[in-house]
Amino acid sequence: MTTRHDHAGGVEGEPRRPPTGPLSLAAGVLPEFEPPEVVSAAAAAGFGMVGIWFDAESWSPVRAREVRRRLDGTGLAALDMEPVFVSPDGDCGFELIDAAAEVGARNALTVSAGLEPARFAERFAELCDHAAPAGITVVVEPTVLYSVTTLAEAQQVVALAGWPNGAILADNLHLDRAGGAPIAALGQLDPALLPYAQLCDAPAKPTEVSRSGLFDDARNGRRLLGEGDLPVREYLDALPAGIPLSLEIRSRQLRRRYPDATERAACVHANATHYLAGSVAE
Repeated sequence: MTTRHDHAGGVEGEPRRPPTGPLSLAAGVLPEFEPPEVVSAAAAAGFGMVGIWFDAESWSPVRAREVRRRLDGTGLAALDMEPVFVSPDGDCGFELIDAAAEVGARNALTVSAGLEPARFAERFAELCDHAAPAGITVVVEPTVLYSVTTLAEAQQVVALAGWPNGAILADNLHLDRAGGAPIAALGQLDPALLPYAQLCDAPAKPTEVSRSGLFDDARNGRRLLGEGDLPVREYLDALPAGIPLSLEIRSRQLRRRYPDATERAACVHANATHYLAGSVAE
């Protein structure tokens, strides 16, 4: 009989071993640096994968070529490109997916910004259709900051869209802030719906529960693994073993402590490596 511990790499009665798939540096860790610089910093810090931030106003063929050149030169893989904010006023989804194909990113991250589930699912299906020829998976990220807030709602969108390259991105901070029993829900999802996951630590509760407070919590208040109060190991245990882990540690504190991109990336990498090996005290 299998158990969730079996799925995560251990067996019943033995200590859990969290999934330790490839580590990726999320673009949000270095928000003040341009994508080519983020690639170089991730490589120098020891990452095998990296996230690419897409800004429709500044992205260009020149930027795409430079990002691809640095990826190829360092051997890094682009795990994802973000974000597509799907809103009633339109989005940059096709442009982002085309850029993702140019640099070889495996996933395109979307968020519903004000659309009803059925309308978002319709647009999500269009994005999946556009991404399929390039082999790109389109993920929807549930977050209390926008319109799709829970795993169940994200699962509904993917099911309504009906494309095999549609999936879900689980961010443990967003799942925690949505409340309920997110880890149990995560463990019940089809593993095929979770191509990768985002990971951080944080205080048990945000400083403020207003909308602006929740945005600050997500963009500035995250912590290194083992330095907060989130059930990080339980979250890891609920994930499919071996999937890439994107370290989404957006932290004002880290930005101040490590203004240098490579030093900040190296700190995040070293912390995650030690934590996943079980050597960070909780």
